[in-house]
Amino acid sequence: MSFLELKGLSKRYDDFVAVAACDLTVERGEFICLLGPSGCGKTTTLQMVAGFVTPSSGSILLDGKDVTDMRPSKRGLGIVFQSYALFPHMTVAENVAFGLEMQRVDATERKKRVASTLELVHLGPMAARYPRELSGGQRQRVALARALAIQPPVLLLDEPMGALDAKLRDEMQIELRALQHRVGVTTIMVTHDQAEAMTLADRVVLMNKGRIEQVGRPVEMYENPNGRFSSTFLGKANVFEVMRPSAGPCVELAGHRLPTTDEHSTGALEYIVRPEKLQFASDGDSLVRGRISARVFLGNHWLFQVDTALGPMQLTQANTGVPPVAEGDQVGLRWSAQHARLVSRAGGVA
Repeated sequence: MSFLELKGLSKRYDDFVAVAACDLTVERGEFICLLGPSGCGKTTTLQMVAGFVTPSSGSILLDGKDVTDMRPSKRGLGIVFQSYALFPHMTVAENVAFGLEMQRVDATERKKRVASTLELVHLGPMAARYPRELSGGQRQRVALARALAIQPPVLLLDEPMGALDAKLRDEMQIELRALQHRVGVTTIMVTHDQAEAMTLADRVVLMNKGRIEQVGRPVEMYENPNGRFSSTFLGKANVFEVMRPSAGPCVELAGHRLPTTDEHSTGALEYIVRPEKLQFASDGDSLVRGRISARVFLGNHWLFQVDTALGPMQLTQANTGVPPVAEGDQVGLRWSAQHARLVSRAGGVA
């Protein structure tokens, strides 16, 4: 039996369906990221698990116990909000101790847990400081320490790094992952940042319009998207709609034969290939030719947009110096059949 189970979990507001029949299992110690655009239902799902929002239907099981109708305070979950929600008039130690006081933990045990948890997040020397005296990253660590001090069965994180600048966010992602590994607490985090989800998660739960589109390990999700939405939200992708009347070793589009390892799928399909899988090629080796309409420098790589008979295509190339091709150049493109993904148009939401 899974440690946390969501069974047919739904939330409706009159005629609006915020979350529709969500089924998800989470193993003990697993780090799950709910990923998706604004309004996709990820925060509502997290709030139902926390107990802040009452489901319209479905159930939530925690370690085999139905907690669907249980008050938030009785669930004992650790929660970190984007705003951190620290008490400005309390010291760091007092903020961390707050949840323990609510649980009526005795003073000796409370003091011991506060000290050990602050050491865990590397804030031991700052126990007497107030939130206003801390940096953004330090305030986030206090919020994590407060959530972890109560020794929750599940840690819920709602966009916890949304208020941090890009450099600090990258640093905190690594620190959060290391902390979760050390503690081993089951964690569910909401984010709209695909790079953050891929960095942190054991599994990503991709949501769109209140529904789960795809669930899987980050590398599996990236390499094997199940449709247009998954491929374009989790990274960049070249996606083409094709009709394939019969099986064969390739698909045809605009007079071009595109390679695929899927010889059996037929009907209305989407042909997907990632920009980094494309290569510039000579005339004899190219699958399609086109004109470079844009060349953008992105630090560790270059991004090219190429206008082709198939439509606009994107290609990325590692930065090893200034590339030999420029805007306006005519180029050939090629890629391997194993790097192309062929899925039914019903496999994802366009």
